[in-house]
Amino acid sequence: MLLINFSHPLPPDQLSKIEILTSHKIEKTIEIPVHFNHNSPFTEQISKLVDKIELTSSDWQTKPILINPPSFAPIAVLLLAELHGRCGYFPAVLRLRPVEGSLPPQYEVAEVLDLQAIRDRARQRRS
Repeated sequence: MLLINFSHPLPPDQLSKIEILTSHKIEKTIEIPVHFNHNSPFTEQISKLVDKIELTSSDWQTKPILINPPSFAPIAVLLLAELHGRCGYFPAVLRLRPVEGSLPPQYEVAEVLDLQAIRDRARQRRS
């Protein structure tokens, strides 16, 4: 599985938890720093950001991909739209949560969200 990380680096314990939750070995982690100019259109910036990921069209469509999205919601939703266009489906996404009472603040992997399955279930409720 390819893990594409658009957020803070993930420590080894979080990577291990991801492998347990997904039942897939992480073959490669791709770190993509996200820094957007708020005075320029985000739609142009998201395409350029994803272009930095060195995957072929075939890779996007055939390799198992897991996304750790950026925390800024407008960028995250644009990213998902861009990735859906390249993959042909919504990739799975990590959800992290704060570890209660930790100083300094720490996070743990809470779950892996299967966005495509969520989308497919929602389609069944459409009338």
